[in-house]
Amino acid sequence: MKITKTLLAVAAAAALVAGVKAQTLQINGAGATFPAPIYTKWFSEYNKLHPNVEINYQPLGSGAGIRQITNQTVFFGASDGPMSDEQLKAAPDHIFHFPTVLGAVVPVYNIPGVKADLKFTGPVLADIYLGKITKWNDPAIKKLNPGVNLPATDINVVHRSDASGTTFIFTDFLSKISPEWKSKVGVNTSVNWPTGVGGKGSEGVTGVVTQSPGSISYVELVYALQNKISYGSVQNAAGEFLKGSVQSVTAAAAAAAPTMPADFRVSITNAPGKGAYPISSFTWLLLYENPKNKAQAKAMNDFVKWAITDGQKYATDLGYAPLPANVVKLEMAQLAKIKVS
Repeated sequence: MKITKTLLAVAAAAALVAGVKAQTLQINGAGATFPAPIYTKWFSEYNKLHPNVEINYQPLGSGAGIRQITNQTVFFGASDGPMSDEQLKAAPDHIFHFPTVLGAVVPVYNIPGVKADLKFTGPVLADIYLGKITKWNDPAIKKLNPGVNLPATDINVVHRSDASGTTFIFTDFLSKISPEWKSKVGVNTSVNWPTGVGGKGSEGVTGVVTQSPGSISYVELVYALQNKISYGSVQNAAGEFLKGSVQSVTAAAAAAAPTMPADFRVSITNAPGKGAYPISSFTWLLLYENPKNKAQAKAMNDFVKWAITDGQKYATDLGYAPLPANVVKLEMAQLAKIKVS
């Protein structure tokens, strides 16, 4: 009799566990590597508050995020570059953009023997990536960095090999300050690079730079900080040389926030005003207005509300800038338009 009761109890417990597991809602997303560190943190913290909701994210690059949400192989996408009009038209239904945090793209470099924080202007960075400046002791770089013993070694240019929102931000900045870059290369998540070697994802680029003496590349601030790679300051529209930081990105956002378009597709590179870091950007979550799975839609809607309010407290420690209050207010209104039932 005791054995029977024990077996029944075990069976009941197993059934309860199975029932709880069956009720767990799994939501899949893919896209930008730029916000991957904070998204990982957010999904973990949100799961602690809502154990029945598991959000899985693959940081495959912005291009992959746009492609997968368009093909509806994931519930949500993520991109550091807003979708173009053509991309939005190619989607089977209307897609909303939701800014989540802001970040900086910084020029990172590995120059043996050079410990100083180097200064760069937009035109100099453009000329390096155009293949016009090829040596670290080029007069244009030396002029910006007097007193720094720059070697007469080749500059090994490194760029993203995959479709990347980080590339979009970087090329958007270069196009604004270099007419030659704009006409020859332009702005996109993937471009025909005039020179250099590619690395896949932010991790791949970071790895190439750390292993290649004389190299230069561009990564999100958080990756430079986590990997302890040297990164330089960049001259902004006001003529100041600034390093990417939470404060300088916030200043860039403040310049753009008052004129935020209704669809949130905005560029804040080379923002006007003192203190504004010039290679700054929002990063966006991409969600369908009328998703098929209403249970997932309701849970994701709640998650985004949490992320753009309470979740913002995690931004600064990970090297991101929190959203301006007026942008959060606008996003709340847009979230209400998603059909969750």
